[in-house]
Amino acid sequence: MDPAATLGAVPADWCAVLRSDFDNLREACMESRPFTIHVADEAIEDLHRRLWNSHWPGSIDADSWEDGTSLSFLKRLRDHWLHQFDWRMQEGRLNRLPQYVSTIRGLGIHFVHQPGVGPAPMPLVLTHGWPGSFAEMERIIPLLADPGANGGDPGDAFHVVVPSLPGYGFSQAPAAPGVSAREIAAIWRELMAGLGYDRFAAQGGDIGAGVSCWLARSFPESLVGVHLNYIPGSFRPGRDKSTAPLSAEETAFLDKAAAFAAAEGAYAALQATKPLTLAFALSDSPIGLAAWIAEKFRAWSDCGGELERAIPIDTLLTDVSIYWFSGNISASLRLYKELRSQPLAFEVGERVGVPFGVSVFPRELPMPPRSWVERALNVVRWTCMPAGGHFAALEQPEALTEEIRAFFRPLRSRDNV
Repeated sequence: MDPAATLGAVPADWCAVLRSDFDNLREACMESRPFTIHVADEAIEDLHRRLWNSHWPGSIDADSWEDGTSLSFLKRLRDHWLHQFDWRMQEGRLNRLPQYVSTIRGLGIHFVHQPGVGPAPMPLVLTHGWPGSFAEMERIIPLLADPGANGGDPGDAFHVVVPSLPGYGFSQAPAAPGVSAREIAAIWRELMAGLGYDRFAAQGGDIGAGVSCWLARSFPESLVGVHLNYIPGSFRPGRDKSTAPLSAEETAFLDKAAAFAAAEGAYAALQATKPLTLAFALSDSPIGLAAWIAEKFRAWSDCGGELERAIPIDTLLTDVSIYWFSGNISASLRLYKELRSQPLAFEVGERVGVPFGVSVFPRELPMPPRSWVERALNVVRWTCMPAGGHFAALEQPEALTEEIRAFFRPLRSRDNV
């Protein structure tokens, strides 16, 4: 589906209403088009037809996840998707977020732009990953933008910007190769500058962590600081005979990462090498798409094997539906190929001076020790969290929010923003 087709009518006085509370919105309105999600009725009907006509594979054990997504789980999810899940309700809720589209470097970039409420909100760009979407940040946006209304200190407020990665959600897919995390970081910098933010903060996990690292590496003068809840798998500090030898903890991490890649990394290898072959199947079958995404949410979340303990089924189906209705699954998979071609590898002696904070959630994918990260990044805060997994903004929104607030609190000053 063409994301432009989802643009809806917005009241003519929309910008005027918000301008009184947000000094930078005028510039944003001049350069951005307000965006409303609206999936055509025909697209919803087509989805339902495909769900009704699902073909099921055989399974040795229908309840087991050992060979991939459980057959019995997916049948239950299909029934919920058909008979209980209400896309229009999810669409209406998401449309309460202030959304826009801006054309940057030839790509239509969809983003949420939520003004902060406080004495001096800090601009903050939040970046999601795969198989997430901008909707992953829905619960933390109000906590960050209006802490005073959510049990916090108004002095911790942020102007929150949540873009959809190119080729994800309602952002336009690249038409040519070359749009890697490094290029996306450059797009984000232009987006933030277009909103009037010459200095800003960044936060991310998964692919969003890579984009945030590239922001600090490529544009240190624009970054106040970076908070991460994941260290990208391609992160490699520069090493040669002159650098400190690996510690036992670092060696153990590299062994653990290699074991994870061997046991669980087939999805990434496929997406980074032959993404289009997979995309044919996932673009044609909503059941196939749901199976591919649900297995990762279960494996990577702190759910104890029961996915819905961490991710409600409607939340999961909202994410899957965004991939389905946008038609962007092919581009989202292909980003892995771009990431592989341009890893986050540092030169010997290279170290980014921008302050970094890292929150380590216990059920996260393999995470390096602090010493490994400090070889290339200026880590000033490192927190081991009590619960949560890869999808921290969904699983532990309050805990993640407090970590973001705490990290950036000492970085707030008139000279810094």
